[in-house]
Amino acid sequence: MSDSNPGAARDYVPAAPHLWTYDPLVALLARASRWRKLLTQQVNPSPGDVIADIGCGTGTQLRLLARSSASLTLIGIDPDPAILEYARRKLAGVPVELHHGYARDAQRLLSGRPVSKIISSLVFHQVPLEEKQAGLAAMHAALIPGGTLHVVDYGMQRTRLMRKLFRIVQKGDGYENTEPNARGVLPELMAAVGLREVREMQVISTPTGSISVYRARREG
Repeated sequence: MSDSNPGAARDYVPAAPHLWTYDPLVALLARASRWRKLLTQQVNPSPGDVIADIGCGTGTQLRLLARSSASLTLIGIDPDPAILEYARRKLAGVPVELHHGYARDAQRLLSGRPVSKIISSLVFHQVPLEEKQAGLAAMHAALIPGGTLHVVDYGMQRTRLMRKLFRIVQKGDGYENTEPNARGVLPELMAAVGLREVREMQVISTPTGSISVYRARREG
């Protein structure tokens, strides 16, 4: 992730070789139906909330949030123009804003918006350590005081079996990017950028390793 210009050479991991395969693959390999439900419950959207999904992909989580509560302001951000176009079609009729950008662009793209909650799923294991840090710092800055961050991603791989299964992800997304996640770096990075009450709320075993559901809060 070296450039936020939509016209730049692609510097992110594509969602899937073919966009139509993304949702089935995530459902099968990452047990998305389970953590998506947990994530929606954890976010606990309330009328008036401004919620941003960083790395929104095809918009599945945004659609679930829209269904869970009325009068939400929903914003999706993703670096892949093709997947954003796919999300626009998928979210037709859903009141949501979609913007091109990276996690590190969150503060700029959300400037002036009273963002009460930010979510991000299956993004941080795909990017270099410095991008993990920059993305989390931007999300922290974009939240209003007291706002919360909710992250779902591959976390610490605690058992030999989960480590072995996680090699599938590492082969596809790169050892250098994924290994910090496997060692449990995300909570440390969240705390380092100023987030408070950082907690790993759930750990879900999947065919590709264990996925963690994290929660943190901006002080204020």
